[in-house]
Amino acid sequence: MANEENPELPKSVLRHLEPGEEVLFSIKKKISVEKPKWLLITDRRIIYLDEKLLGRYDLKAIPYQKLEQVTVKLGLVSSEFIIEGEEDVTLRLGWMNKEEARRAINAIKDALNAIAVEPVSIGVNKGLTSETWTLRKPKEFITRTVPVQRAEAPPKEDPVEKLKKLKELYDLGIISQEEYEEKRRKLLEEI
Repeated sequence: MANEENPELPKSVLRHLEPGEEVLFSIKKKISVEKPKWLLITDRRIIYLDEKLLGRYDLKAIPYQKLEQVTVKLGLVSSEFIIEGEEDVTLRLGWMNKEEARRAINAIKDALNAIAVEPVSIGVNKGLTSETWTLRKPKEFITRTVPVQRAEAPPKEDPVEKLKKLKELYDLGIISQEEYEEKRRKLLEEI
């Protein structure tokens, strides 16, 4: 689930994961005395979590269908990770080192390729002192559907079968004559 560097995900993220959603890659970064910041790549979306004191936190998520572009600018000293989504949603993370940023953008590419019909690619522009990696979602981004697990209603039992079971309960003395007659009347209305 989480990568080996960050085996335990915070409870604030776990309560926001959808049923069946799998975390493919995570980065936890502690900056000075602040609470940790997290970047999580799941099989459905990118999640950014900024933990705060006293149980507070900011969580932003961009589903892959709304992702437009991911850019990583790697400089000599620092890196900037920019995730852009529809509706003017932008996440800017300046706290990743170069290797974390490379692994994160590749994890996003792999997650997109797992659901995209056409493969997604990354463009790299290498300069003397910097390099920029850009992942753009194609204009016609078609995805395979990720099945959403829903609780299915149990199959409706046949009223005749219910009547047989009701009679067995009465014969065994588990229910009274009044209970039997009342439930029997309701079941007969269903037929």
